[in-house]
Amino acid sequence: MMYQAVPTATTTRGGTPTESVDYVVTLDQIPRWSDVEQRSSLEGETGDPSHSNHRYANPLASSSEAGSSGNGMVSKFPVDHEINSKIYLWRGEPWNLEVDAVVNSTNENLDEAHSSPGLHVAAGPGLAEQCATLGGCRTGMAKVTNAYDLPARRVIHTVGPKYAVKYHTAAENALSHCYRSCLELLIDNGLQSIAMGCIYTDAKNYPREPAAHVAIRTVRRFLEKQKDKISAVVFCTTTSSDTEIYKRLLPLYFPRDEHEEEVAISKLPADVGDENGETVIDERKIRIQALPNKPQPRVFSAPVERPAADLTLLRRNSNHLDSYLDPAFMSLIKDPDERRKEQWEKTAQAQSGFNFVKLLGFGDLGGPPLSAAEEYSLHSRYLAKANSLNLSEIAEMKIVYRGGVDTEGHPVMVVVGAHFLLRCLDLERFVLYVIKEFEPVIQKPYSIVYFHSAASLQVQPDLGWMKRLQQILGRKHQRNLQAIYVLHPTFHLKATVLAMQLFVDNVVWKKVVYADRLLQLFKYVPREQLTIPDFVFQHDLEVNGGKGLIVDPRTKYVYQRP
Repeated sequence: MMYQAVPTATTTRGGTPTESVDYVVTLDQIPRWSDVEQRSSLEGETGDPSHSNHRYANPLASSSEAGSSGNGMVSKFPVDHEINSKIYLWRGEPWNLEVDAVVNSTNENLDEAHSSPGLHVAAGPGLAEQCATLGGCRTGMAKVTNAYDLPARRVIHTVGPKYAVKYHTAAENALSHCYRSCLELLIDNGLQSIAMGCIYTDAKNYPREPAAHVAIRTVRRFLEKQKDKISAVVFCTTTSSDTEIYKRLLPLYFPRDEHEEEVAISKLPADVGDENGETVIDERKIRIQALPNKPQPRVFSAPVERPAADLTLLRRNSNHLDSYLDPAFMSLIKDPDERRKEQWEKTAQAQSGFNFVKLLGFGDLGGPPLSAAEEYSLHSRYLAKANSLNLSEIAEMKIVYRGGVDTEGHPVMVVVGAHFLLRCLDLERFVLYVIKEFEPVIQKPYSIVYFHSAASLQVQPDLGWMKRLQQILGRKHQRNLQAIYVLHPTFHLKATVLAMQLFVDNVVWKKVVYADRLLQLFKYVPREQLTIPDFVFQHDLEVNGGKGLIVDPRTKYVYQRP
C-alpha cells in the first residue's frame, strides 16, 4: 500500500482531512449515523449547529398542513437501530477510506476521463488497464475491478443516467438501479463495507436533492433485506451543498428515534418508491388481485332429475363457480384510460367553473389541483432547468432579490412591482429565475417584502399565472412562508389579493400584511435589512406627504419626525 493511516488528530470532525496529503481514514474514525444523535444533542447545547439532527428544513414535504405531526399514520421507514449502525456520512473523497469497496461514477466506456475525479490518480495506471478489458458497462449497471494502490480492496464502477425532464421517472429508476447494483456486487464478491460518492454528476444534469432522495431510500430498502450481509455503507460528499442535503435527508429514511420517525412521516415525498426504492408507475402494475383460496371439496348427493331450466340455474349458482367469480377476485384497479378520461373531465369541469373568473380579467384558473407527487416532480423539473441556464439578464432587472432578515430572524425575499414590466420580460425565464432564487430560502421559514410603490399603473400578471408559479414553488413554500409584507397597497391590489384568497390559495394569501408607509414596514423588517430603490422613498413622500417621516436625500436614511 502506498497509503499510511494518519493519526486521528490530523482529521477534523467526521474524518475530513485538514491538509492535502496522502492519508487513510478508517471506519472507526468516522462516527456512525446512530452515534451522531447523542453527540449532536450535546453540541446543540454548546451552540454548535453544524450537526443539528432534529429541526431540519422540510426537504419537499407531501403534506400541505403546516406543522403536521403525522399522528395516526404508519411510518414507511420505521426506526431500525441495527440498520442505522451501518450508516456513515463523511465529507471527503471515497478513495481515502479503508473499506472493502469504493464506488466510481463513470460512463458506458469506463473511460478514465469520465470517471470520478481523483480516482485513477490515486489508484495508479493498473486500474485503467483493467477497465479497458471489461467491455464497457450499461447505464444503471455496475462492474467490479481490483483497487490497486487504493486502501480499499475493490472498486465498483457504475454508470449513472443522463437526466432529462421528460424522462424524469426513467432517470430515477436508473439511478436507483445503480446503487442497488453496487450493493449486490458487494455481496457477490464476499465484501461487507462500501463507500459511495454521489453517482449523479453535474455533467449529466441530475438535480442534486431529488437524486439524494433516490440514493438514500434505495440503500435503506436494500439494507432492510440484506442487513446481515453488509457491515457499513458510507455516504461520501465532497461539497458543502451535498453535505447539507444528506444531513437533512438522512433522518427521513434512517430515523434514530421516535421523534425523527414522527417528523419524517409529514416530510417525506409522496412517492418513496416500491420495496426496492424504485418509482412506481401505475400504468405498469398488474391490475388483478391474487387468486382466491382453493375451494373446499364438495360432497355430492345422489343425482335428482330436474328440468333443463333448473339445471341452468344450478350451474349458475354453483359454489365452485362462485368461489372463482368472487367480486374480490374479479375487481380490477381502474383502467389507465378510464383514469385519464376522468382527469380530463375533471379538468374541463374546473375550467368551466372558473369561466366567470376569466371574464373578470383574473386569468385562467382552470385545472384540478396538483397532488404532492405532481408538485414535487414539477418543482424538480423547473429547478433542474433553472440551474442549467444563465439568467443574468433577469437578475439585472432587480425584480426579485435577497434581502436581510425580518424582526423574527427569518430571511427576506424582496419583490419590486414597478420593475416587473411584462413588455420587457420573458415570463417563462422569469419563473425559472424565481425558482432558482427562492430555492435556498424556502427550505426554512421566510418572509416576502413586496414594494407596490409606483406600480399601480403597471400591467401585472393575472391570477392564472400566479397559481401556476405557486404550484411550481411547491408545498414547502406554502408552509414555510411566514408573511408577505406589502408596501403602498392600492385598492386594486387589495381586491386582487382578495381574489387570490378566494381562487388561488387561501392559506398563503391570508398571510398578507399591508403597510401604507415605510415606517410601518420597518416595524416588521428593519431598514438596515433592506435595499430600497430611490423611487420608493419618493413615492412614500408623495403619497403620505412626509407625515411622520423625514428622508435624508444624501444617505437615504429614514427616521421618524420628532
